[in-house]
Amino acid sequence: MKLPSLTIGGLSLSSPLVLAPMAGVTNHSMRVLCKRLGGCGLVSSEMFSACAIRFRDPKTPGMVDWTYEDQPLSAQLFGGDGETCAIAAVYLQEQGADIIDINFGCPVPKVARSGSGASILKELSRAEEIIRRVRSVCRVPLTVKTRLGWYTGQPTVFEFVRIASDCGADAVTVHGRYAQQKYAGTADWDMIARVREQMDSRIPLIANGDVTDPASFEKIIRITGCQGVMIGRGALGRPWIFRDLMAFARTGAAPEPLKAPEILEIARMHNRILKDIHGDRRAAKEMRGNIIHYIKGFENSARIRNAIMQTRSTEEIEEVLNEADRFCKSGIVVQKQSL
Repeated sequence: MKLPSLTIGGLSLSSPLVLAPMAGVTNHSMRVLCKRLGGCGLVSSEMFSACAIRFRDPKTPGMVDWTYEDQPLSAQLFGGDGETCAIAAVYLQEQGADIIDINFGCPVPKVARSGSGASILKELSRAEEIIRRVRSVCRVPLTVKTRLGWYTGQPTVFEFVRIASDCGADAVTVHGRYAQQKYAGTADWDMIARVREQMDSRIPLIANGDVTDPASFEKIIRITGCQGVMIGRGALGRPWIFRDLMAFARTGAAPEPLKAPEILEIARMHNRILKDIHGDRRAAKEMRGNIIHYIKGFENSARIRNAIMQTRSTEEIEEVLNEADRFCKSGIVVQKQSL
């Protein structure tokens, strides 16, 4: 298949595939893992609260966890007013973010009730004010992420994209669902295609929603005419998805699904990266949540999950994974379909 090229504000990316920002997921360890496995052109941070940055929440500095290994990196922020978002953007670019991304698509009640995220799609004048203010202080490329609209069947995305273009956004990401849908139903790629047709052709469009395998990867590019593809939930427990999709684009053949021992080896890699970054206690806590995604589809996943939940250290987690590996090689665990 013919791959599109993705350049954002003069920053040329090695791949059109982008790891989506996901709270509690796309921390330094996940971003580094995706980069090491290959195929991912751009990774995104977890969402930063602009208010938390402005009012110096003590937890914020701990989220600034990127290094050379996960760059280029897009730091995403959410907020409800232009001044606060501009302050946050300056802070993030001073911390070395390669791209600043503003979230106008998060439907999570905690974010939406604060007047941020997708709730701003109800009042596009606020979106315009935020983008203009951030653009005025942002020296690095500025991108925005949105949905089709807030109310199902009432698209505001066309007007939003026009505003983003007029305000100087360097790229737009569109998730093909309405905020009211959250993650239910099917992403509407035909609507994303209409966005591409109507927006400034000089601005890259990144399509998001329901890309989980080579077929959906090829189809979303063909239907939408996008320049980039963002993957979020499809990467949970499958950080190799970017590598596999790029291999498919090069060869036209879908890679063989990983066998259980190969998946467990990647889980061990994730466990070690977490320990190196955060130390044993925090790493063990985070890894217990990650394991659930890795072992989905295993014949004895419940047994592995129960054992993992009893662990208190990364060393104990490694022991459980090693034991699971022995079962896999004995043929007791079926292989998981990777794509």
